[in-house]
Amino acid sequence: MTNILKNAEPFFYQGNDIGVLVIHGFTGTTQSMSLVGEALAKAGYTVLAPRLTGHGTTPEDMAKASYKDWINDVESALVELKKRAKKIFVLGLSMGGALTCYLGETHPELLGIMPINAAIDMPALKEIYDAQYGKEEFIAGIGSDIKKPNVIELAYERTPIKSMGDIVALMAMVRVDLPKITVPTLIFSSNIDHVVPPSNSQEILDRISSANKKLVSLPESYHVATLDNDLPLIVEEAIAFIEANKP
Repeated sequence: MTNILKNAEPFFYQGNDIGVLVIHGFTGTTQSMSLVGEALAKAGYTVLAPRLTGHGTTPEDMAKASYKDWINDVESALVELKKRAKKIFVLGLSMGGALTCYLGETHPELLGIMPINAAIDMPALKEIYDAQYGKEEFIAGIGSDIKKPNVIELAYERTPIKSMGDIVALMAMVRVDLPKITVPTLIFSSNIDHVVPPSNSQEILDRISSANKKLVSLPESYHVATLDNDLPLIVEEAIAFIEANKP
């Protein structure tokens, strides 16, 4: 088995009976979610962040995985978290936000979901995939879109072309089923995002069926907002959302 990169390991904090499943993004790692995870744990919640298959090791490993593996990863993590906590919320960044929406679509028992710069429609990425599939194995990485100076995301420097097809398939599946989401939803969206168009977050807000839904703008962050200037705002709003929607 390929060694897991330092700071890319899954993490878990045992807290109270409120559990928060925290999901990282495409080509990224749990490192991007470590600060928000620590803050939620400090607030007393039980926090679990899985490592998605093929992430945090090598791009070659990622190329062997499929979007179905990533769905299985978050489904398994949800089962595990339910053993440790009774009231479950989900928070995810980018593709992790898409997976957060997927869980919202398929698990109406969740108390709430919190997608951050969630990816449900990336036409530019699909164009690159269509143009390069069968020609190249990898292209340049998409990590570290961060406004805050001197902050680096632990992410692959190369993106597998094959994996781009998987995220395209995942996004299409999640996007079509957005109206199935009825659980309370707190959407975070960076005003400037060089990876996922901010229109993705607006579409989620517009198309989900939740009566309780809100979009929070992140004016001082780029795509990896969980490592950026608006982290305190994310934490504050997430905790308020959890407290307002717990039984």
